[in-house]
Amino acid sequence: MYWRLLQLEFKNFIRNPQFGANLAMKILMFFGMAYFSAIFAALPFILYFFAKKKLHADPILLFSKYFIYYWAFDLLIRYFMQQMPTQNIKPFLTLGITKKKLVNYTLLKILFNFFNWGNLLFLLPFAGLLIFDGGYPVIQVILFTIGIFAIFYFNNFLNILLNGKDIVVISVFGLMAIFGALEYYKIIELSQYSQKIFYSFYQYPGAFLLPVILAILVAYLAYQEIYKNFYLDKGLELKVAEGKTENIAFLNRYGVMGTFINNDIRLLKRSKAAKSAVIMSIFFLFYGLLTFSKGYENSFMQLFTGIFVTGGFMLMFGQRVPSWDSSYYPLMMTQNVPYKQYLKAKWALIVMAIFISIILSSAYLLISWEFYLTVLAAGLYNLGVNSYITLLAGAFNKKPIDLNSKAKSFGAGGNNFNMKIMLLLLPQMILPMGVFAVAKYFFGIYPAVGSLAILGIIGFILRDKVFDIIVKVYKTEKYSTLEAFKKV
Repeated sequence: MYWRLLQLEFKNFIRNPQFGANLAMKILMFFGMAYFSAIFAALPFILYFFAKKKLHADPILLFSKYFIYYWAFDLLIRYFMQQMPTQNIKPFLTLGITKKKLVNYTLLKILFNFFNWGNLLFLLPFAGLLIFDGGYPVIQVILFTIGIFAIFYFNNFLNILLNGKDIVVISVFGLMAIFGALEYYKIIELSQYSQKIFYSFYQYPGAFLLPVILAILVAYLAYQEIYKNFYLDKGLELKVAEGKTENIAFLNRYGVMGTFINNDIRLLKRSKAAKSAVIMSIFFLFYGLLTFSKGYENSFMQLFTGIFVTGGFMLMFGQRVPSWDSSYYPLMMTQNVPYKQYLKAKWALIVMAIFISIILSSAYLLISWEFYLTVLAAGLYNLGVNSYITLLAGAFNKKPIDLNSKAKSFGAGGNNFNMKIMLLLLPQMILPMGVFAVAKYFFGIYPAVGSLAILGIIGFILRDKVFDIIVKVYKTEKYSTLEAFKKV
């Protein structure tokens, strides 16, 4: 039965109207997995020989000391990126297939997710180095490896139980960030407790069973959670809540555009999908911490970082216009909707978010005055150029968004890949990096910032002309977008 279900999913993939885009995304995902696989495979050698040659420390102790921070990071990444493979299960709920088999099939797919087996690419070479180069006891190393691997499966099933509970995951990650800061200033050293807990898997026989038992327990609870909600009239139902009227009065003075902005603010407050976009855009603010890494010391990479720091909301929200309105977009197109005002409302939200990000990113002054100027330059370019390009890319994004479904359980899934969107990344990323690097090389940091500021100001001044072009593109793509939204 499971093989048959897998065959049906494959047929659904190759017969999908968006087969080309889905195939391209699968290829990109393959290269992404290959890239991270190479990193995972290289890390054990770096850790082992760094501990041995540079620190003259026990590699297992060093690994155990900081593993708790990686545990929190792994949980956060899984929560926002690991999707439950249930997008294609809906049709089977009405057929004569037992619910138990469908749930078992779902869990089997989860077990073989890259987020789980990918960790073996680190753990197995690390164990091999410990045994063959370090002469560590074979049995103890194997038990330690099993205990650590069980923790990743614990995270895997905990991720299912935490589905839709953004505040819990963010609180855990925030708590770890606070402990990390306290450790940096040597106030509270959480790593010492981490070392004692995880090193015990190696040190004490039977200690590795604790994470194994916890993983099994959480797996059982996750199974029960999925099984309990595996009904058409429960797991897929819309939540009924008391309706509330919200209105930001001062926006009414901006006429139709103010009305659209009001609607988008309601969307961001009420929709789980939109809330996730806002939360992820907040995490983009921390992307600049990569400047501590050696590879981010040059102007190109710093500006690349600055674009993400100030453009998180732009990238997460802007490129999914008009998909945010996909549930009522066909109805809206039957009305006399002023397209230009509709798009300007989205643009106004993006501009406000970029402006707020520029202010908040002033914290990077603590790192470097020059780096903050780079971030400022990227923000100005985002304001006057990239904000338009992102909206333009949205015209080619025809993947609808189910605002009422849970984030990772029974959502519509899919991807937003499109070759035209990829081509639009060139002026978004490469052009500002080239302009900034050349200006900085010949004239210095201040003219480099000024050059991007001038581009941003010119773009802002020409906004009406630019919007005329964007509106034409949206109108050209209007009927294909409507057709795509109706297929859900």
